Amino acid sequence: MLATVACLIFFTSISVEAVSNTPIHWGFKRAKGEVPPEAGKTYDALLEKYGAFYKGDPEKKVVYLTFDNGYENGYTEKILDVLKKEKVPATFFVTGHYLQSAPDLVKRMVSEGHIIGNHSWSHPDFTRIHDEKIVEELEKVKKKTMELTGQKDMIFMRPPRGIFSERTLQVAKDAGYIHVLWSLAYVDWNTDNQKGADYAYQEVMKQIHPGAVILLHSVSKDNADALERIIRDMKGRGYRFASLHDYYLERQWEKDQLFH
Repeated sequence: MLATVACLIFFTSISVEAVSNTPIHWGFKRAKGEVPPEAGKTYDALLEKYGAFYKGDPEKKVVYLTFDNGYENGYTEKILDVLKKEKVPATFFVTGHYLQSAPDLVKRMVSEGHIIGNHSWSHPDFTRIHDEKIVEELEKVKKKTMELTGQKDMIFMRPPRGIFSERTLQVAKDAGYIHVLWSLAYVDWNTDNQKGADYAYQEVMKQIHPGAVILLHSVSKDNADALERIIRDMKGRGYRFASLHDYYLERQWEKDQLFH
């Protein structure tokens, strides 16, 4: 009996430790000359294993606009106005604080055809909390979003602080989520160090590339002021804006073709 228990403990420890919880702080060498960035084979394989992604097809001039909304700073309404005017879909990754403090804006996002993604309830480092807590963080956002907007399906999530591990990838996938990282971003979240719309425009445009998943923070005045110009000039370069649902459906179609 003791031998059986010891054996079970041994195999349990192997199972638990087989999935690494080593924190990964997402980052890569920025794109240049419209050539997509590369995170490297190791990260590419890890993300692929769990259905996560950070960029789309490098052969197609299709881009995906995403915003992280931790709190409202007075600029989201202008951002939504621009998106509506330019007929551009976006995904807004929201926290619990945002859902509670800006419910009308969240409702508007969904009513105008945008996706609400999960950015966790309290924005913790997922690698430092238990599996059950991760699931709770995600479920609370999903439930509150559905209460506010009626959006029942929530499959996209972005890890708080851009930190994840193989363990957190697995927990999120088991909970029904796809990690959405990014291939284009700049330091835009520091509200005490905004540098103007021209700066924001240049930072985005010099990194643009086919398949870009663009991360912007809605707290940035620079982003709000530069967004219309960014969108129009990207369209002028032949880029098309698509939603993450478009990306997901295309990827599912490609997978289906592999099995036929």
